[in-house]
Parts: sequence; structure tokens; C-alpha cells
Amino acid sequence: MEHTIRTLKMEDLPYLEAMQTGIEDDYVKRIFERLVTTENNRLFGLFLGEGLASVCGYTIFAGSYAMIGRIRSDIRYRGKDLATKLTAHVLKAAFELPDIQWVGANTQEENAPARRVLEKLGLYEHPPLYGATTKDLAQFAGDAPEWLELLDAGRKKEWLERLYIKPGAVFPYECYYLFPASEALFSAEKIAEWQFFENASKDRMLILKKDFKKHYYLHAVYPWNDLFGQPGLWETIFAAYRHYAAQVEEEAFVWMDLSKEQAASLPEGHSFELPSAWVLYGVSRNSFNMMKNDSLSSVGKHD
Repeated sequence: MEHTIRTLKMEDLPYLEAMQTGIEDDYVKRIFERLVTTENNRLFGLFLGEGLASVCGYTIFAGSYAMIGRIRSDIRYRGKDLATKLTAHVLKAAFELPDIQWVGANTQEENAPARRVLEKLGLYEHPPLYGATTKDLAQFAGDAPEWLELLDAGRKKEWLERLYIKPGAVFPYECYYLFPASEALFSAEKIAEWQFFENASKDRMLILKKDFKKHYYLHAVYPWNDLFGQPGLWETIFAAYRHYAAQVEEEAFVWMDLSKEQAASLPEGHSFELPSAWVLYGVSRNSFNMMKNDSLSSVGKHD
């Protein structure tokens, strides 16, 4: 059966609601209007005849990054490689935007089918990370002095350049959304909005960011493996979390993107929830352009 791929509009909501995805309380239905009407989101559908068989879209971050997501397929049409065809289309569409320099997707480490799709499309794998959350940091905090807040913008930029931009390391831009670092991620507004802290010896740095993704989060960014070897680190996070939790009306959590090495260093009986690790896949514009012309045309074509 011939398929058609097109951008979804508000009047396509009944097609989405008619899909049999096996997903209970699908959040995409709840935010469908935002996904199809806001400038930084696009949602695409693959139709077989009159039925919507697969959905996929992207969201733009920091003007230069696009994250593919919201992938779901009707179980009645599985086994036809439709998700791969649609994801290939979305990948191409994202790079048709002149400002986009990198496109990626996040999937759980255990989701082998999704990982095969992303690898087939030429996306590169980054090391897995846990989106670890807790609201009980008292067990980690002692009486060590808190780190001093860093207010000098130049010093903040030095840290970001050394730790993330020069090595092209993955930076946790928001909860759930991590990107290979570039200047585009670190606008003056963002640097001013985030809190930076430095230890007494000035060889360690902590970033704290406020975020909301269904819940309120204090997003703590600390890239070293010595989570329990730096006096004052947890005291600093704990103090900021208590202040933040007192400000918001609903429950608040601390979020940390932990490598496997960091997660393994957590003490027995720790309070962090560690769901399945997530794997970031992505490709830069330069690498995408270097792919053979037929590498994507074999799995999906533009309308």
C-alpha cells in the first residue's frame, strides 16, 4: 500500500486519536495543539490510505539543534518499517532548516528496535546516561561549607569552554534534552539565568538550573566522577534545593544526568530513582552532508 508523509495540522487530531499504539494516556494527544501550532515544533504523520500509521516530529533548541521524538506507530501496521521511513523524512526535514547544525534523538538503552532505526539512519551513539531524580538529599549533605556562587560571566564562559565546547562534550541543556556542546547552547541570557558554583580550590564547578517537565526540577550539572570526594558539593545542592522547593507550589525534585560510573558510586540505600539509562544519538550537518546520496533515500522519500 502506498504511503504519504505530511506535516500534521490541528484538524488531524481525530486521526491520531484513532491510532492503536498501545500507549495508555498518550501525552502527545494532550499537547497536540502545541506541537502543531508553535514555531519550534513540527509533527509529521505517515498515512496508509486514510489511516495514520506512524507519527514523528522534532523540536528546536537554542536555534541550532533539533531533537527528534514523539515516535509512535499503530500496532496494526508494525513490521512494515514505517517508523524508519518517517524518521528518515523528519531527519531530512530538520536539516532543510538552514540554522540547524545538529539533529538527534534520545531512546532508552534497552529499546533495541529504536536504536536500530537511529543507527540505520546514520546517527552516532553517545554514552548512556541516567536521568536520576530525588527529593531527599539530607543523607548526602553534612556540615562542610557550601561552595561560593560564581558571578563573573567571563569565568563561567571559561568553564564552559574547557569542559564542554572544546571537547564537544554532551551538555544537559534541559531535563531530558542533552546536546553536544557548541557556542549556540550558551547564550548570555542562559549563562545569566543558570547558577554557577566553584569549590575553594577552584578546580571543580557545579551548575544549577531550574526546569519544569510535568514536575519542578532543580537540574544539577556536575561532570566529574568524584561525587562523594568533594566536600561541600552536596551541601551546595541541598541548600539550593531547599530554597527552590520552598518557592514552588508543587512538589520539587533534584535531577542529575549521571554516567554509569557516577551511578555506580552512589552509596547503598541512596534515594535517587534510576530509571533505564538513556542513549543519545545524533549527527552534525557536516556528517549528514557527507552521507552517500542513497543512504536515506532507501528508507524514506520526501513528498
